[in-house]
Order: sequence, then structure tokens, then C-alpha cells
Amino acid sequence: MSALIYRKSNQYLISGLLIALATLTSQLSLKYIGYQGAALIYLLVVSISAMLFDILPVLLTALLSAILLNFFFISPLYTFKIVSTEDVLMFFMYLILALVNTVLTYKIRDYNSKRRDEAEKTKTINLYNILLNSLSHELRTPIATIIGSIDTIQDGNARISETHKQELYNEISIAGARLNRQVDNLLNMSRLEAGILKPSFDWCDVNESIFNVLQQNQEQATKHQLVFTPQKNLDLVWTDGGFLETILQNLVYNALQHTPEHTTVLIDVRLEGQLLEIRVSDNGIGFPKESIAFAFDKFYKLNNQATGGTGLGLSIAKGFTEALAGSISLENKKTGGALFTVKIPSKTVAIKDFEYE
Repeated sequence: MSALIYRKSNQYLISGLLIALATLTSQLSLKYIGYQGAALIYLLVVSISAMLFDILPVLLTALLSAILLNFFFISPLYTFKIVSTEDVLMFFMYLILALVNTVLTYKIRDYNSKRRDEAEKTKTINLYNILLNSLSHELRTPIATIIGSIDTIQDGNARISETHKQELYNEISIAGARLNRQVDNLLNMSRLEAGILKPSFDWCDVNESIFNVLQQNQEQATKHQLVFTPQKNLDLVWTDGGFLETILQNLVYNALQHTPEHTTVLIDVRLEGQLLEIRVSDNGIGFPKESIAFAFDKFYKLNNQATGGTGLGLSIAKGFTEALAGSISLENKKTGGALFTVKIPSKTVAIKDFEYE
């Protein structure tokens, strides 16, 4: 925890309550622990405060604990006098220990906090360097394709057949879709990091959502096979259809990008009670075992990855799944290939009963 969690006024209040609790505890057990035990209890309270609060509330706690130790526990009781030389030494030793403990604990906490901040800053810089390096490739390639195709079409000296011109238009379309996907991923990641994901729930036809995703990936799937057998009379699901399509889009696109040609990508959906389960699998080479635990991390990319990508797709799929209170997992199939399983809790209604809802 950090002092930032508590407002300054609350820090003083909590410190006062801790000191009061320590005083009451010591009073009730005084005949068993003596004033030396009370001093240790007060010292514990000072240490806890030093780990939680700013320096001024902690210093006040240390001074207040010394005063209360003298007043309630050092003879003569209920006065600020100290008669015995041994008790005087004990009192000042406690005060010095409490103050030193306060300063040292606070300094250690402050040092560790700065180290964590520096480590987080370095990690963030490294992550965004990875992102910028990825984007420099992911954006440059489709932009170059679009510019090159348009220059060729507009070149008055070039004699282009209608077939060739149509191919160039197709390349522009594919490159534009690729650019749009990268922009969508960046916007989605910004929404995840800002914590502003707010699902808009409505009745959703999961079969239709899957067909929409398959349609969006037709151009990418020319060398793969997308397989989905819709379930007849599948119940409608109360969820955010846009979120669901974003999850599936990233899983399907990831499979198309990172599996060999002629791989089959299979989508399977089932409803078990109030749980929607969607599986996206392939018969490719799967994931290295050591990479599975990091597959959903932001910007994570497999070593020596031949294809491009920013490493955002799977982390976005995970973030949107969790926004729907669901879970997503990855495993390698025994027969080869990867299997992603998305589970989202949701109420359902049969299509035939929908008009009565």
C-alpha cells in the first residue's frame, strides 16, 4: 500500500486510532507484559504507520507514543515525571528508537518506491519502443501498397488492363483493411488502459456475430480454411455483440497470421446453462510451452516470428473478455495446433421466446 491511498487528514486519524488501540491493549495486559511490553507494542504501531503514511503523521505518531508511554506506563503513573534513572534511560532509548525506525522505514519505502517507478518507466518505454517499431512496419507496408497502387493506376503512360487494375484495387482494399485493423487495435488498447470499457448489453445472435467475423476475414483467409458450423436454434445471449466480435476478430486474425498456409481454423460455439463458450482452434504448430503463459501480455510476440503484428491482438481479446466478466485461456491440442477457449457468463433466451421478452 502507499500513502497516496490515504488523504493526509485520514492518515492522522488512522494513526491516532492505532495509538489508542495500542494504549488500550497495553493497559489491559499491563500486568503480563510490563511497560517494556507496552513500549514494543507502541514501536510496532510506529513501524506500521511508517510503512503506510507520510513522514509527518508518522513522526507525530512516534512522539505521541513516547508521551503516552511515559504517562500511562512509567512510574509514577498518570504524570509526566520519571523518577528512576533506569526509566529515564528506557524512555529516551524508546524515543530514539521510534524516531530512527520512523525515518529509516520511510526512507527505505521511498527508495523502493522510486526504484519501482524507474523500473515501470523503463518497462513502459521498452514496451512502447516495441510498439513503435512494430507499427513502423505494420503501417508502412500497407501505406506503401496503397500509394504504389494508386500511382500505377494514375500513371497516364502506363497501359493497364482492366484485370490488372482490378487486382490493384483489391490490393488497396486489403491494405486499407489492414490499416483500419491496426487503428482499431490502438484505440481498443487505449480504452483498456484508460479503464473506460463499458459494455452495452443486448440480446445477441452468436451465430450471426461469428458469420460477421468470418466475412471480415475472407480476404485474409485465401490460403486458409475457416470452418464454422452454426448451431440450429441457438439461444440468444445477453451480452455486448460488438465486444464479442472484437474478441473473435482478434482470435481468428491471430490464427490466420501465425499458422502455415492451408491450415484449418475452426470455430465452435456452445451454451451450457448460463455460460457461453466459444472455441477457436487450428491445426498448425501451436505455441511453444514457455510462451503460453505470456501469450496475452501486451506487445508480446514470439521470438523469430516471421509475420508482422504489434502484439496487441491477444491482449485486447483478453481485456474485452474480462470486460464481459468472462475468461480466456490458451492450450496446445494433443493433435497439434492451438486452442483458445472463451467463456462468458450470460443469461439466454430461446429465439422462439424472444418476442415475449
